[in-house]
Amino acid sequence: SPGFTGLFDGDYRAGALFRSQWNSVPVAYSTFSMHGETRFKPDLSKQHLMGVGLVFNSDKAGDANYGSNQLYLNANYIFMLKPDSSLFVTAGLNIGWCAVGFNYDKMTFDSQFNGFAWDKTLPSGESFSRTRRNYADVSAGSVLQYIYAKHHRFTYGLGLHHISRPVITYQGNDLSRLDFKLTNLVGYSTDIGARTDIIVEALLNNQGKNYELIPHVSLKYYYDRSINQAILGGLCLRARDAVVCRVGYHYKSLQSGMSYDINVSKFIAATNRRGAFEIFVNYIFRKPPPFKAKKRACPVFM
Repeated sequence: SPGFTGLFDGDYRAGALFRSQWNSVPVAYSTFSMHGETRFKPDLSKQHLMGVGLVFNSDKAGDANYGSNQLYLNANYIFMLKPDSSLFVTAGLNIGWCAVGFNYDKMTFDSQFNGFAWDKTLPSGESFSRTRRNYADVSAGSVLQYIYAKHHRFTYGLGLHHISRPVITYQGNDLSRLDFKLTNLVGYSTDIGARTDIIVEALLNNQGKNYELIPHVSLKYYYDRSINQAILGGLCLRARDAVVCRVGYHYKSLQSGMSYDINVSKFIAATNRRGAFEIFVNYIFRKPPPFKAKKRACPVFM
């Protein structure tokens, strides 16, 4: 959701993610994503903040290398509803340019079987007006966060994706449009000890006729709270699909982690319960505070 752009304690944030899914079957999926963002105070505001950033996503799947490349520009306005930043709401928007397509030369069809073997010279019986498609995409989002008594953090995030309903078809018509997608994230975190925090979240996605529910719980153990040195461990459940094990490590401005999906759906006949491996890293950059020369009265001796 673009509503999360600029929601960090620092001046700049950059990160990357890699995910490899279903390597045990012939149609493995891989995803690479990277982002960079910054936040600043608009000239007309002494309290509110604005975040801007870029997000790049790349996916590739299957023997025909069906893939997509997406570049989004995010902008987000952060309204501080309390001077101590314990309550705020955001309004974000992103605009992207996306390209999808496949490699027709790597595809095979039943009509190319001559009775003994596959013959590339035989006609495929399929007709595509194009194998690549470019489209613009627009999404919006908002986040509401409240910190109660400095220990209890409540978060709600809303994402409204593919508002423009872009066309994705290779048959020269406009009959196939990308369905509108709605995402809801509810989160709560608090400390349950001098060195331990608990993080509870639930993500609900809805696109067309499809729903996805992902509850998540993690524990964060601090070696040193003053420098944010900690390890994390937790579980997610992607309903009727996979159990996800997650671990992470935080140190100062560095956030890193990895996860592994254990497939539990009917697809286990092909996956042998092996799902996806994912790794990510984020880093927050902070500008050094400006130098302020100390002024002292100089006594005059006569």
